[in-house]
Amino acid sequence: MSVAATTEFVAPPRDGRVYSHGVSPGFADTAPSGRIRLDAVARWLQDVAYADVIDAGTERAAVWVVRRSRIAVSEFPRFGERFSLATFCSGLGRMWAERRTSVIRAGDEHPCVEAVSLWVHLDPDTWRPTPVTPEELEVYGGAAGDRRVTARLRHPTPEAEVNGDASSHWTFRATECDLADHVNNAAFWQPLEEELLAGAEPERIDAEIEYRTPAQPGTVQVVRNGATRWLIDSEGETLASIIVAEP
Repeated sequence: MSVAATTEFVAPPRDGRVYSHGVSPGFADTAPSGRIRLDAVARWLQDVAYADVIDAGTERAAVWVVRRSRIAVSEFPRFGERFSLATFCSGLGRMWAERRTSVIRAGDEHPCVEAVSLWVHLDPDTWRPTPVTPEELEVYGGAAGDRRVTARLRHPTPEAEVNGDASSHWTFRATECDLADHVNNAAFWQPLEEELLAGAEPERIDAEIEYRTPAQPGTVQVVRNGATRWLIDSEGETLASIIVAEP
């Protein structure tokens, strides 16, 4: 399964809400080479998403949790540069929504990073999926138009794909837990980043993570088979999967 076959990048809307804000990479976002790491880009995506709902006045309506996220880097952002993040709702479902985000280097016309994420809409008291409210539909429905999305899992399971392939281990730390009291979604990009840092400096990458089960601090197994990686906990539960497109 290719990354492109899982989640498409739809064009910005002609009408509807598009929210933008600026960002400057920090020291903690940066690899030794000066490029911005994927886990830092993932944090940018969740920060601009939250900034959007605050600006729209809908932050108390729900807690949004990422189910799937694709990041396609055509040219890595670098330390010392400035960027604009533009984000909009690219699709809606009953209890979830899709968000597209473009990262544009200051002075450039075209994005250096394109991203799309599926977010599940949770009740802020029970933390269970709940329907998108009429107020949220009024704010974001114009950009989404008639495009409907689902929260169905798409990545293959390790049982169906793994035949004794290479594996390693990764440890999530308590400092990576967020307000939901589980490992933040951005931290799941770190095992892939570890691979990139061990090899030649990447010029581009297109990868997608699908989150299956919330993770707690501890050691997980990273199983690799071709373009796919799975993060599996000590009980054998698949926490997430990552598909990386061929260069």
